[in-house]
Amino acid sequence: MIDNCLMRYNCLMDKTPFFLLPEYRDYVWGGAKLRPDVLPTAAEAWLIFSGNHVSTGIYTGQAISELAFQFGAEFLGSRVVEKTGIRFPVLVKILDCAQWLSLQVHPNDEQAKRIEGKGFFGKMEAWHMLEIEPNAKIMAGIKEGVTSKDLISAIENKNKSLVDLIEKIEVKTGDTLLINPGTIHALGPGLLVYEIQQSSDLTYRIYDWERNEADGRKLHLDKAVKVINPEARVHITHFTPMKDGEVRTLTECQYFKLESISLDKISAYQNTHGESFHGLTLIEGEVQIIFNEETFNLKKFDTLLIPACCYEYQIKPVTKSYILKSSA
Repeated sequence: MIDNCLMRYNCLMDKTPFFLLPEYRDYVWGGAKLRPDVLPTAAEAWLIFSGNHVSTGIYTGQAISELAFQFGAEFLGSRVVEKTGIRFPVLVKILDCAQWLSLQVHPNDEQAKRIEGKGFFGKMEAWHMLEIEPNAKIMAGIKEGVTSKDLISAIENKNKSLVDLIEKIEVKTGDTLLINPGTIHALGPGLLVYEIQQSSDLTYRIYDWERNEADGRKLHLDKAVKVINPEARVHITHFTPMKDGEVRTLTECQYFKLESISLDKISAYQNTHGESFHGLTLIEGEVQIIFNEETFNLKKFDTLLIPACCYEYQIKPVTKSYILKSSA
C-alpha cells in the first residue's frame, strides 16, 4: 500500500509546481514593511526553507522537508542530492532592518561540526539589496591595519570600540554581496534585503548594541573567536541595468546560485534539467508561471517552488517585473 502510494505521488509530482506559505519571525531590529497591517510586525519572512508548508495542490500542508525525504532527487534534483543528500539545502528569506542587527559571524562546515557536533552545517550567505534608504550601510570585514590581537582583545573585553574596527560599507539598491563564513558583519537600518544561505541558523553574536542578553540576545564570544577569519572581505556585485528578458547570475558558490530575471514584454523560458529545484520570488510587478497547461499567478513577494522533475517552464510578464531565482 505504501509503495503504491509513493509511486502515485511520484507520478503526480511531475506536474506540480506549488506555492509556499511564508513564515514570519519578529525580532527587536525589525520594521513594518513585510506585513504592515498585521501585529506583531515581522523582521523576517522565511520564504523557502525546510519547514515551509505547501499552500496549493495535492501536497497542501506538507513541509518541504517531508517532500525532500519522500522524493529525493525527483524533488531536489540530481546535483543537489549528490552534494547534500535529501535534506533541503538552502534558506531564503527577506529581512526588514529598522535597526542595526547584531555584529555577528558564522562558522564554516568544518567549524560547525567541531564546535556544535555531528549534523550541524556552516553558513555561507548572500544578500541582494531590494530597498535602500538614504545613507544606509552594512558592516563587513575588518579594517586594514587592525590586527587579530586588537580584534580578539576588543571582543573578549566586550569593548564598544569593536565597531570601530569593522568596515562600514554604503550599499545601493540591486547590489549583491557574498558573505563567506568567518566574516564579521551586520546589516544596518534602512535596508530591505533578500537573503539566500545554507540551511543553517548558526549565528555567533559578538556585539548587540547594548541590548539585554536576558531578552534572548545572548552573545557567543568564545565561539565567535574560534571562527573569525581576519582576512575575510565581502564581495560586492554592483547592479547594472538589465535588458528585457535577460537572466543574470548575481552570485554563485558551492552551496547555492542566485539569479535575477527582468521582464517587460518578453517571456523567459527556464529549465531545471532535473539538476536542482528552482525557487521563484517575485520582487516587482506581476507574472504568470506557465507549466504544461497550468498557470500560476505571482504578485509581490509570492514564492513558487519548481521541483527538479518539472524541467521546462515559462515566465510570462503581466506587467514589468523583476524576479529572483534560487537554486542549489
